[in-house]
Amino acid sequence: MTIAFACVLFMGLLPYVAAGIAKKGFEGYDNGQPRTWLAKQTGFRARANAAQANLFESLPLFFAAVIIASLMQAPQARLDLLALGFVISRIAYLICYVGNWPTMRSIVWLCGIVCVVAIFFQI
Repeated sequence: MTIAFACVLFMGLLPYVAAGIAKKGFEGYDNGQPRTWLAKQTGFRARANAAQANLFESLPLFFAAVIIASLMQAPQARLDLLALGFVISRIAYLICYVGNWPTMRSIVWLCGIVCVVAIFFQI
């Protein structure tokens, strides 16, 4: 498995980390209606849930970039580096979202998008 493919797997799981943060401690958690419960949350729980949604939203473009670049035999070292850059930016994004640092969150979000676009330019 290449580093880039490992990043695809990791990114597929990262939104669930955000969900776990949103549900931390399960205080009053309603497993019968988890989305309703999450919609009523505030503070870090609400931000973690929003981060979860955004992490899921970022997956299709990243997955497509890695798969297409691999099929087109883009230079593996650069593909791995850019995929790692995306993963690091998305971890930082989650931290910034939960920590309520909106300006830094926007900066690391942009870094992630730049990594994905750069992967397409390796084709």
